[in-house]
Amino acid sequence: MNLSSNPLPQQNKAVLVTGAAKRLGREIALEFARQGWDVAVHYGRSESDAGATVAEIQQLGRKAVAFKADLASELEINSLFAAVLAEFSNLQCLVNSASIFEYDRANSDTPLSSTSLQDHMQVNLAAPILLSQLMFEHQKSRTSKADKSDLSIPSVIQLLDQKLINLNPDYLSYTLSKAALLTSVEVLAVDFAPHLRMIGLAPGITLTSGDQTEAGFTQAHQMTPLGKSSTPSDIAKAAVFLASSNAITGTTLYVDGGQHLLPSTRDVMFKTN
Repeated sequence: MNLSSNPLPQQNKAVLVTGAAKRLGREIALEFARQGWDVAVHYGRSESDAGATVAEIQQLGRKAVAFKADLASELEINSLFAAVLAEFSNLQCLVNSASIFEYDRANSDTPLSSTSLQDHMQVNLAAPILLSQLMFEHQKSRTSKADKSDLSIPSVIQLLDQKLINLNPDYLSYTLSKAALLTSVEVLAVDFAPHLRMIGLAPGITLTSGDQTEAGFTQAHQMTPLGKSSTPSDIAKAAVFLASSNAITGTTLYVDGGQHLLPSTRDVMFKTN
């Protein structure tokens, strides 16, 4: 028997999820693991939470490794991606979930400052685009070596926000950073094709934020045409779907119970607390 004629065992697909130690990033990482993906768990400061996420993924029978990086540092972003590739050679998806969400508003006691704007732009915009560029360069270099039987096209999923459809002045720095990231989805989808797909995923109100009360969150969560907004499970399952759907690129999926269809002059949390 000619052993060289035997096909090589297929590697498990891997995903890098930023901000995967807690909250929505954690739920996304776990759902990918449930669907058979290995997971690179990025975290900034929440080391113990990242360890717990890794342990839970490993209990599902999937490989998981935690990686610490400050997304405000381009040097650490580059080091993060290199370290992930060293552990996960078959990296097929990047989910940019980590973000800053701090309150400011031009006409308020907490107006926009250059520091706040720069902080949001670095973590919410520059970091996802820098990681996307690294992902593109990696996938482009692999194209000629790819298994011709594997027809999947790798992807980057940018976590956005339903409020980008119906803008309001609350959380100005955050909104500006996410609006720019939304624009980048279409721009980079053209630039990175056919090696990499670029997709936006926009949740509605999904988890409590800031000083929002549980009662206020419950009320706000019902303020949609469907009578409920998105759950962490909804967003996580949508992310896996987008990562597995080769024809989707250059567009944004709104998973929010129709919340983006209802115009609002204030962020929804201020209407309920």
